[in-house]
Amino acid sequence: MPRLSDPIYLDHNAGAPMRPAVREAMIEVMGEVGNGSSVHSHGRKARGRIEDAREKVAQLCNAKTRAVTFVSGGTEANMTALAPSWQDQGVPVYLDKVFMSAVEHPSVMTGGRFAVADQMIVPVKSNGQVDLERLEELVSGAEPGLVSVMAANNETGVIQPLPEVGRIAREYGHFFHVDAVQAAGRLEIDLDAWQADAVTLSAHKFGGPQGVGAVVVRTTGRVPSPLMVGGGQENWRRGGTENVAAIVGFGIAATEALEDLAQVRHFAEMKTRLEAGLRATCPKTVFFGDQAKRLANTSCFAVPGISAETALIAFDLERVSLSSGSACSSGKVSVSHVLTAMGVDEHLARCALRVSLGWNTSEADIDRFLALWPKIIDRLDPQARHRAA
Repeated sequence: MPRLSDPIYLDHNAGAPMRPAVREAMIEVMGEVGNGSSVHSHGRKARGRIEDAREKVAQLCNAKTRAVTFVSGGTEANMTALAPSWQDQGVPVYLDKVFMSAVEHPSVMTGGRFAVADQMIVPVKSNGQVDLERLEELVSGAEPGLVSVMAANNETGVIQPLPEVGRIAREYGHFFHVDAVQAAGRLEIDLDAWQADAVTLSAHKFGGPQGVGAVVVRTTGRVPSPLMVGGGQENWRRGGTENVAAIVGFGIAATEALEDLAQVRHFAEMKTRLEAGLRATCPKTVFFGDQAKRLANTSCFAVPGISAETALIAFDLERVSLSSGSACSSGKVSVSHVLTAMGVDEHLARCALRVSLGWNTSEADIDRFLALWPKIIDRLDPQARHRAA
C-alpha cells in the first residue's frame, strides 16, 4: 500500500517506468563487451543477445523474426517507414503521396521523407476515428502511395478501424503503415489482420528503455528504403552499431507486454472506476473519444473552466504525474491538434487532461487521484462543480 507521500505516476502513454526485469538484464549486458558485427566470441555473444531480442519483439507483433529492424525509437521508426521509396521483392517502388490521419503523432504529421506538397491529411470524425469515406475518396484514383494511420491515439486512446483502413489501402494499390507505439501491450498487434506493410514501436511506452524502437514489416520482401545508411547492420536496413543493452531491454519488455494483454480487463475496470469517480465529482465532465472504442488504459477528459496547465501544476505539487491533451513546446501550451481535428472547442481543449495507466498502476493510485481531484477543482475554481451540477 503506497503512502500518501509516495509519488504516483499516471502518464504511461508518455513513457512507462522501466520494468525491473528490463533493468536487471540491461545492467548485466552493460558489464559485457562486444560488437554484434564482430566474428570473435564476444561479438557472437552480443549478436546472440540481439537476435534473441529480435525474436521476442517479433512475437509481440505476430511477425517473422527477420521482419524486425531495430532503430533509436518511435520517431526514427516512423521516419523510416514514411519513405517515398520502398523495395518490393527487390524492385524499387516510388510512392507518390502519403495519406495520414489528422490525429497522428507529430513524428508522423511531419510527413517523414515525403515532400510537403505530397502530404495529404485525412480528416477524422468527432469520435476521433478516421473518416473512412473521405479516406477512400482521397486514395481512389491516386497513384500508388502510402497510407499512415495509427493503431491508437496517444492523447485520447481512440482505437482506429485498422482492418477497414488496410482493406481500402490494399484495394487501391497503396502501401499501409501503422504507428503502433501506443498499442503494444494494450492491443493485439497483427499485421496480417490489419493488412499493414509496416508497424512501428517504441520500447519505453511499455516498460522498456528509452532510445530504442523498431520497424516491423509484414514481409521481408517489402521494406522501406533505409533512413540511416552506413554499414550492413540490421540486414542493411539501418546502419550503425546496435545498442545491445537497449535492444536486450526492449526484448524483455516485449515479452512482458505480451503477457500484459491478459490484464487488459483489469485496466478497463480501473479506468471505468476512474471515469465514474470523475463524473461523480463533476457530472458535466467531458470525455474525449468516448463514443469510439478506446484503449483500456487511457482517459482524456476536461472540466469546463479548469485550465489543464493549472491543474497539472496542482497535481504535481501533490506528487501526482499526469498529462495534458495539449502539446507543450518552449514553455508554451498550445491547443491539441488531435482535439482540434475532432472539432473540440478551443476553450474546452485547453482544459483537457490525460490519465494513462500501466503495468505498475494500482487501485490505490486511482483512489488517491479521485480524492485529490475535487479538492483541486475547488481550489482552482470554487464555482466549477456548482456550474457542472
